[in-house]
Amino acid sequence: MDCSIQICTYNRAHLLGRVLEALFAQDYDPQQYEVVLVNDGSTDGTYDLIERMRAQAPCRLEAIHQENAGLARGRNAGIARAAGEIVLFVDDDILATPVLVREHMAMHAEHPRAVVRGAVLNVESFDELPPPIWTLKNYSGNYFWTSNVSLPKQLLREVGPFNESFSEYGWEDLELGLRLRNAGVPSLFAQRAVVYHHKPRPTAKSIAGMVRQAKAQARTALQFKQLHPHWRVTLATGQTTPHTWLHRALRGAKLSRALLAILGTVEDENAPLTTVQLAAARALAREAYFEELERATPR
Repeated sequence: MDCSIQICTYNRAHLLGRVLEALFAQDYDPQQYEVVLVNDGSTDGTYDLIERMRAQAPCRLEAIHQENAGLARGRNAGIARAAGEIVLFVDDDILATPVLVREHMAMHAEHPRAVVRGAVLNVESFDELPPPIWTLKNYSGNYFWTSNVSLPKQLLREVGPFNESFSEYGWEDLELGLRLRNAGVPSLFAQRAVVYHHKPRPTAKSIAGMVRQAKAQARTALQFKQLHPHWRVTLATGQTTPHTWLHRALRGAKLSRALLAILGTVEDENAPLTTVQLAAARALAREAYFEELERATPR
């Protein structure tokens, strides 16, 4: 088999049907690719949805149901069951264009020992999609980002799978990417391998989750640097002296209190945040990240 598309999902039944339909509609021989789906302890009807979707699958659909264990362990469970020579990672909020597998496989045919990154276009809804054309507005400098990335399974055997010590949100894909980079594996960009990333505008109800996620990401940032005390990791995670001083000063100036005052003007907690409110919410999450980073740093 040529390609295994690997997805991990957790409580996204409201999106997963559309995600799978797009993967089933690939412009590629359905006998030569499969979908390996890991249900990481979902409690929202995901199991039943997967079973209903089996009847629509023109390709092999391999489903793995496990207790919630985090993305790294889920990815590794999917890799272990993947039969394809190439493993293509996407997320459970990603809508693939029909050429996704074909474009990844064409790049691998020319570069057999490479990471191939596809284009990711952020959209607020799967019902209103822009043309599948990558522009600089969609640029990402990430070397290895599992929203849309593929590599030969052999490379995973050589450098090792995802590090399962990353049990919380953040950095597990970049950590694997750093090991691949250190092994001299090139990361190539296939701009016609386009996916849409479902990224609705946050509401007031989203703010607490943004802050929790930022704190979890700070804790995994510390793990990342402990594993790889490298300047790339230090810069990527913001663990530098200037960053520490700046955000300590902002806390001293009670920035978070000012941001909360702005967010206190929200009248409808279900309505999308305004531009000013969204900027305040993102800044609040960023300050939570740096505060947790300093709090959790070993003294």
